[in-house]
Amino acid sequence: MASLRWVFVAATLAVQAATASIIPRALTIPKKLSKNWTYVNCYIDGVDGTHALDLDGYANAANMTVESCVLFCMDRGYPVAGAENGHECYCGEKVNEKFGSVASAECDTPCAGDSSEPCGGENRLSVYTGAVGEPTPLSPIEGWAYEGCFSEGDGGRTLVYGARVPGGSAAMTNELCTAACKAAGYPLAGTESAGECYCGNVYSNAGAQVQTGCVQPCNGDASSVCGGANRLSVWSLIGSGFNPTETVFAAPAAASPSPLGSVPSLPGTWAYKGCYTEGSSGRALITQQPDSNDLTIQSCVATCIAGGHGVAGLEYASQCFCDDFLRNGANLTDEADCSMPCTGDASQRCGAGNRLSVFSNDTLVVYQPPDALTENLPGSWEYYGCVVDAIDKRVLPWMSEDIQNATIEACLAGCSRFGYTAGGVEYGYQCFCGDSVPVTKSSEADCSVPCPGDPHHLCGGGNRISYYQWTGAPLTTWTYAQGNAAGRYDFIMSAPLLPLISVVGINEKVVFVEKHGTQVYDNSSGSFEFDPTLAPQYGTAFRELQLKTDVFCSASLVLPDKAGRQINVGGWSADSLYGVRLFTPEPGLGKNGTNDWEEDVTELKLLDARWYPTAMVLSNGSVLVMGGEDGSDGPVVPTCEILPRPAGVTSSTYLDYLENVEKINSYPFLAVLPSGNIFFAQYNEARLISQTDFSTTKMLPQMPGAVNNPESGRNYPLQGAMVLLPQSAPYTDPVSVLICGGTTDGANFGLDNCISTQPEVDGAQWAIERMPSTRVVVCMVNLPDGRYLILNGAVNGRAGFGLAQNPNKAAVLYDPSKPVGSRMTQLASSTIARLYHSEAVLMNDGRVLVSGSDPQDQVNPEEYRLEYFSPDYILSGAPKPTFTIENKDWAYGETVPFTLTSTFTGAVRVSLIAAVGSTHGNNMGQRTIFPAFACTGSACTVTAPPNARVSPPAWYQLFVLDGPTPSHSVWVRIGGDPASIGNWPDLPGFTFPGV
Repeated sequence: MASLRWVFVAATLAVQAATASIIPRALTIPKKLSKNWTYVNCYIDGVDGTHALDLDGYANAANMTVESCVLFCMDRGYPVAGAENGHECYCGEKVNEKFGSVASAECDTPCAGDSSEPCGGENRLSVYTGAVGEPTPLSPIEGWAYEGCFSEGDGGRTLVYGARVPGGSAAMTNELCTAACKAAGYPLAGTESAGECYCGNVYSNAGAQVQTGCVQPCNGDASSVCGGANRLSVWSLIGSGFNPTETVFAAPAAASPSPLGSVPSLPGTWAYKGCYTEGSSGRALITQQPDSNDLTIQSCVATCIAGGHGVAGLEYASQCFCDDFLRNGANLTDEADCSMPCTGDASQRCGAGNRLSVFSNDTLVVYQPPDALTENLPGSWEYYGCVVDAIDKRVLPWMSEDIQNATIEACLAGCSRFGYTAGGVEYGYQCFCGDSVPVTKSSEADCSVPCPGDPHHLCGGGNRISYYQWTGAPLTTWTYAQGNAAGRYDFIMSAPLLPLISVVGINEKVVFVEKHGTQVYDNSSGSFEFDPTLAPQYGTAFRELQLKTDVFCSASLVLPDKAGRQINVGGWSADSLYGVRLFTPEPGLGKNGTNDWEEDVTELKLLDARWYPTAMVLSNGSVLVMGGEDGSDGPVVPTCEILPRPAGVTSSTYLDYLENVEKINSYPFLAVLPSGNIFFAQYNEARLISQTDFSTTKMLPQMPGAVNNPESGRNYPLQGAMVLLPQSAPYTDPVSVLICGGTTDGANFGLDNCISTQPEVDGAQWAIERMPSTRVVVCMVNLPDGRYLILNGAVNGRAGFGLAQNPNKAAVLYDPSKPVGSRMTQLASSTIARLYHSEAVLMNDGRVLVSGSDPQDQVNPEEYRLEYFSPDYILSGAPKPTFTIENKDWAYGETVPFTLTSTFTGAVRVSLIAAVGSTHGNNMGQRTIFPAFACTGSACTVTAPPNARVSPPAWYQLFVLDGPTPSHSVWVRIGGDPASIGNWPDLPGFTFPGV
């Protein structure tokens, strides 16, 4: 039975908080309402906890109006509507006579959605009345006669037996309800509140036919009506012998069962229901408690209440069972059968062998023996049969458990959502998912355990799976590239360090940094600049740079100043935790520069200690530094700060969501969105935060993890990788976020999926796409053609020394231009294990530089070798297009000329790939943009992005593509230096380029 009262406390508090400073003004009672509804009066309400109108209602703290309340009640067949507290709406047949009217002036609270009209007040109800719509005629159901709309009974249900339908409440239709009641042997069926089904032999508890209230569309068929609040759309089975004209509207009182022993006083409505047999094909109640030598009726009932159950059963003197109904056709039997004294009180009776003394707090519902679910399955699933399984050789690899509520539908829906084509349930509550494989059928009788969440159907048995296969369109399609299409790994040379951060500078050289003392030889100061044009000349390709503190697991960015300086912040101990380091790249490939890292913690330092922080350039051009840990394995630092530090700021900003996250984690994912908000993700949660105070503006749905474990993470240390998918002019499409890989918490099984969402779209959910293999400690690189390269990592484990030993050497290409589910292509494999502290960055020639690996696992070596991964567009043999451009410093919205200097044979495209600081799967600053451009012959123009929300100030690699083939890129700056970072820091020991 649907609730007749609503709790609006939270909404009321929200409205009170929002309107505390609003000054009341004159309110006008509306005169023109739908169907000529009219104002009645202002009534007292809710003084004793009851309502003057109590049949239906809702609350809307933002948009409540008199008209919306009237329409709500009218549509549900109620002739009286009342508004209260500015945001509450109540419906009924008439105003309860015990509530008197008062002067209209006492209804003085403005409506939340229209401040010119009154919506009652505190314990005051603005009441309106009028005509209601005609009830919707119901479509006929073969074999059933529609009896009409019935009210629920005064002291209980009109139809006393609850029934579940395939698909549950969300799939409810009158057809499913009548079928369920017929299968259970009942001649009466009724639907209520859009998603409930009840059965019976007679009308009980004085339930009666009414003219209004059956107005709610069925959850599974919006064209039909499934009762309403406390209203049943009732059907009778034709040929059952049931005669509606002879219906007993007040069921004769049945004699209360009388147990042999004493019955103690029990809480609330709990009462003895009789002596019942065990089920004919399984337990009548499935949640068994430990046997007790002190069992009493009251102790068993208390245990079941604590577990949230409404039925308790005592058996064999010492056994207590809990559930919400009786299963498997349990039958009421002779009271003399329940004759065993309870072990904790010999005056009470606690069932007997295969007999249950049953107690409940409601009308007792008994379900008949279940069978296999073969119809009305979700999606394109089909039942295959009862299949043999074994613990040491599972048919399907991914298992989850739901002891209380497992159903076939829920299991299969989860399997298909995560892209698996086979699924099933074993031993009642174990859901298995995987890909279809050859299986061995067993006897159907071996799958005999009822589903705990659906007692009508079977959920396998011991070492037996109720097995289902997906027969529709493929859920996931992978391509396995061959030849040049697969790309290629090529050895470059060995490096003198083990890079854990890689940054491609605007001089086309790469700056590497590493942890002091990590490598075996320990002969590095912690940083080198790599000139790819001098490779493999070891003595000149690498120039050693000097660091004063340890940059182990810090954060790096390319700044938007005119020199494209690189900033590195944080560290892992002592002064390094507060470190702020700056490096200015010098132009000129083929020769070594002289600039070095500038750092002095006595002059310039962070406000808070930070190990594993994230850094990002904001729309105003300043740098946000967020999160991290307070030293090696220290507590989370739940703050953020801005560089350059704003005038007058002496402390960081506390962020509760950093401190309150369920699992300790670091390197949170950050990205500025076109709305101006920031996308933020950590562990398995995601949200939008403000760029001004960094508070939460919108919570996003929880990020999915593994099909069998929602306790999975995506950022360090359960490390996946995140990118924004390409933004294209005119920038009207919602931006998408893609996160690939990660691992489960605890067992650390690598995730085999990528997830994506459009965080600025209301109601957007996460889409799940399976990868060809599991992967953790992932790297992901934006390619110039809008695709993404996924590489490096392990098949299981987590980030950290010695915690991920089994490498995943195959690269994967993700193409967002293809349909979801078919975007991934497996590419070539490296011969080198790239595990913890491996990196990958896009070079200006379109190749990907792959470096590092420092697993310290006694299995895989520390990895000094550098590789290039050459994608298909490098290996195709097509000549690289060329172009020239003079203006390399663009204002937002500026149209900039450039000239094609080679013959183009394909479609011309222009892409912008933002400069990144890559570490631990976090590409700080990453972004791909396809700007507007136009060409007349070889003369072209490109238009910069329109604003700092679409593109925060940054340096970009500008590529021009001839069909699939990218040019060598040119660095351009977009958005200038609005924060005047070029004039910072004006301190001893530091240089700056100016603005």
